Amino acid sequence: MIELPLQPTHKQKGIIKPSWLKIELPTGAEYTRVKKLVKEHKLHTICEDGRCPNMGECWGAGTATFMILGNICTRSCSFCAVATGRPNEYDLDEPQRVAEAIRLMGVKHAVITSVNRDELKDKGAGVWAATIRKVKELNPGTTMETLIPDFKAQWELLEMVVTERPEVVSHNMETVERLYRMVRPQAKYARSLEQIRRTREMGVRTKSGVMLGLGETDDEIRAIMYDLREHGCDVLTLGQYLQPTRMHLEVRSFVHPDQFALWKEEGLKLGFRHVESGPMVRSSYHAEKHIL
Repeated sequence: MIELPLQPTHKQKGIIKPSWLKIELPTGAEYTRVKKLVKEHKLHTICEDGRCPNMGECWGAGTATFMILGNICTRSCSFCAVATGRPNEYDLDEPQRVAEAIRLMGVKHAVITSVNRDELKDKGAGVWAATIRKVKELNPGTTMETLIPDFKAQWELLEMVVTERPEVVSHNMETVERLYRMVRPQAKYARSLEQIRRTREMGVRTKSGVMLGLGETDDEIRAIMYDLREHGCDVLTLGQYLQPTRMHLEVRSFVHPDQFALWKEEGLKLGFRHVESGPMVRSSYHAEKHIL
């Protein structure tokens, strides 16, 4: 990383948190309207459950990333703020409610993600497919990005989802190969790469996201970028990892915005169609640009 001076605001367990990570509290009439719609339709959003720092900006613009299949995940990733445990039975009416909320919000580009549901025989793929179909039915002018789990490498389940033809299919790598066991203990680096390759071979635009600040090296960042391109990833997001609670992994470093800009340059030279790279970037940030 470029060695640039940090601008201290307060300390996080001995690491100085820089001023460029200041988060504005969500406010405004449009934010309030979106929050009301989400509550009325009994929906979950990764914006809230994942404690996204961009929630105010995105909701203020009338957009949100919907999370289907409940808000309890069967996996225990050590970076993620979403609750871990044994989920309740999923709601078969959820695809209809998500589609109706998108229509009421007037969303032009919808982003949908989900928790992992490894306890289900189809890992939630049936609800995924139904949600995509219903969103298209009620919102024929709306484009869609789906941020999907790995379905435990049951590739027929991946095909079930991709066959519904969302414009972008995203699957986040999250971190470099060396840190996988610590950051994503129930996932596999090679499996996620294979999923991206298979998705691209089905003719859909692919996307992935990586967090920085977990202890990765420059060479490891270059390696994962190269691996993603080799496996057909079209769009890449790079953002700063922020510790959700004291129970989660600590931040090992804060990456300067200038360094994020350099990673974007390297990514574009590798051949990514789009690279979103910055401290506050999350996987769905500026997602509407990634279908072009």
